[in-house]
Amino acid sequence: MGADGSLKTHQKTLRVVIVTMDTHLASATQNAAADLARESPGLRLTMHAASEWSASESKRSLCLADIEQADILIVTMLFLEEHFQPILDAIAAKRGQCDAVICAMSATEVTTLTQIGDFDMSKPASGPIALLKKLRGKPSSNETGGEAQMKMLRRLPKLLRFIPGTAQDVRAYFLTLQYWLGGSRENMANMVRYLAARYAGEATREIADRLDACAPPLEYPSVGVYHPRMELRIADHRHGLPAVKEPKGRVGLLLLRSYLLGGNAAHYDGVIAALEAQGLEVVPAFASGLDSRPAIEAFFVRDGQPIVDAIVSLTGFSLVGGPAYNDSAAASALLESLDVPYLAAHPVEFQTLDQWGGSERGLSPVESTIMVAIPELDGATNPLVFGGRAGAPGVTCEGCHHRCTFSADDNPQDMHSCPERALALAARVNKLVQLRRRGRANR
Repeated sequence: MGADGSLKTHQKTLRVVIVTMDTHLASATQNAAADLARESPGLRLTMHAASEWSASESKRSLCLADIEQADILIVTMLFLEEHFQPILDAIAAKRGQCDAVICAMSATEVTTLTQIGDFDMSKPASGPIALLKKLRGKPSSNETGGEAQMKMLRRLPKLLRFIPGTAQDVRAYFLTLQYWLGGSRENMANMVRYLAARYAGEATREIADRLDACAPPLEYPSVGVYHPRMELRIADHRHGLPAVKEPKGRVGLLLLRSYLLGGNAAHYDGVIAALEAQGLEVVPAFASGLDSRPAIEAFFVRDGQPIVDAIVSLTGFSLVGGPAYNDSAAASALLESLDVPYLAAHPVEFQTLDQWGGSERGLSPVESTIMVAIPELDGATNPLVFGGRAGAPGVTCEGCHHRCTFSADDNPQDMHSCPERALALAARVNKLVQLRRRGRANR
């Protein structure tokens, strides 16, 4: 009884917790969380990023507390030991104690903790998993590894749809991957709706039942172009890209698809605007996964010849690979065949702009390795920070003379370009383009 004599009831909460490497999908997740809370006020969706907790004891404690209370736990993109080791025991403790633990695209120590329905990834491959290995076949000779994996990922739920038993839990695992890799606001919300409808326990079933019915994963172009002034922002052809009158040259930009789908691309927009201010035509392109070759071949090459004067990667990763691996031999072979300047600029991923600007060290060892050293093995030059997460409201970034200050209206997990550095990058690219367009005798 309450103090006024009314009968008090315990408010149940269905807690869905996402733990991942960085904040690529932070905006999409926050928007999805608001949509889901309106449908069913008892649902709470939260995301924790290793890029934030790795340098903050308080944020790591919040992550561990949410893992402990999670009803459905989703873990993705944890490759680095310094990211997964502090939380590995907490994830393991949830096995059998909550409705579902889904671990994907991570180190083996993490992935094998998956336990969803009757599907336990710590056990030897048998039943539906063994069947999948027989069904998946080999990629065609004209497909990259990333293309083949995405194609198979779309096929798997269809292959498993009518197989009873554990296969349905395996199907749920791969559908979760599809939702995640198509990480828009809609897909993030539908991922939660799907998992809650299928796996929410008796204590939280009423909350799950109040959610809207989930829709299948929305599919977006695996390879395409992006521009903030295009009507839909992304497309699988370049016809909608803004025209530039009498351009001084053409630059191919490589972007991460996940940031674009998540609606978190302000750091890219700043660089695009800076390059266009130099009079350059910009072709911002993306590919699924972390293999940029399909984007290069689709939009930067015609009849075997480059149609861009320079390529600039803004992904922060190697040309072929990512934080888990890289194929510098394949990257070098492609760049040699193109014979155009290749620059790798990067946002700060594992700290905020104000932390980076106020640090005597600058980039962390992990950032220096992933974003500078490995791209240089591919053949990249001119490493430069061009943006990152805003940081605390009211704190000034000391990383350049522009001294950016972010307000309380700025989402601290959203990406921003650093204006001075975006302009410096654009000026550097323009000089390389103009040098290449001159005759050799005039260089």
